[in-house]
Amino acid sequence: ANSIYLRPETAQGIFVNYLNVQKTGRMKLPFGIAQIGKAFRNEIVARQFIFRMREFEQMEMQFFVKPGEEMKWYEHWKETRIKWHKALGLGDEKYRFHDHDKLAHYANAAADIEFQFPFGFKELEGIHSRTDFDLSSHEKESGKKIRYYDNEAGESYVPYVVETSIGLDRMFLAVLSAAYSEETIKKDDGSTDSRVVLRIPPQLAPVKAAVLPLVRKDGLPEKAREIMNSLKFDFNCQYDEKDSIGKRYRRHDAIGTPFCLTIDHQTLEDNTVTLRYRDSMKQDRVPVDRLSEIIDGLVNFKNLLKKL
Repeated sequence: ANSIYLRPETAQGIFVNYLNVQKTGRMKLPFGIAQIGKAFRNEIVARQFIFRMREFEQMEMQFFVKPGEEMKWYEHWKETRIKWHKALGLGDEKYRFHDHDKLAHYANAAADIEFQFPFGFKELEGIHSRTDFDLSSHEKESGKKIRYYDNEAGESYVPYVVETSIGLDRMFLAVLSAAYSEETIKKDDGSTDSRVVLRIPPQLAPVKAAVLPLVRKDGLPEKAREIMNSLKFDFNCQYDEKDSIGKRYRRHDAIGTPFCLTIDHQTLEDNTVTLRYRDSMKQDRVPVDRLSEIIDGLVNFKNLLKKL
């Protein structure tokens, strides 16, 4: 009575509730249920920073399909998930599939998407065809039917399940390890400088843009605040006026801010700003009234998902 059991995966809660979701959502097969939550493993040695932990965040989807169609959907989700990872722009060469030769007792197919961490290729996400093992087991042990009625076929059956399972902590580690870079920069005068840059995909970057008045006088801070106020409801921006403009660029490179907006004396004349790109350090002169459109086109997750 004093024993407490911690779940090793989030999937089982989905299985016991799948019929409630199907009926209340009036859903037809195939459909999926996804969730994120805590999971726990009895790791003997937690290691490799946050790669392997006893308590972690797991993101899982259970995709319910008609028996006999599971392999078609298994291949579909393998392709879709690898496209999703590669769309982040961390480098296609950093991903590979590892197909399982030895399968778990509940699976008829399984593969891992592996990512090239600093310590080698390791599992980032798993795709599994779990057959009807989970639902059939719950039905057997509970004595309650949890079958799906197929109106078109005129029969009821236990669906098969294709699962995708990804560790959020591992995903976070993958992004950070791929994004972190130390660079040596050659200046126009022939001297060199160095910078730390965090090349986080713009869609994931916590701070989307930095608003930087060139100097703290001549009305530039007031104009910068005006621009900041026009952007802050659509994007997470930071206003920064401390130190030289070069130091501020380096500061935002280090935290992964993809774009810096520099307000200078020309801004007061023609209402344009300098848009600096974190990765290339390229600078463009753009009108203030187009800033929201330009930034949205570069950071909106919708544009990333369109690649799938």
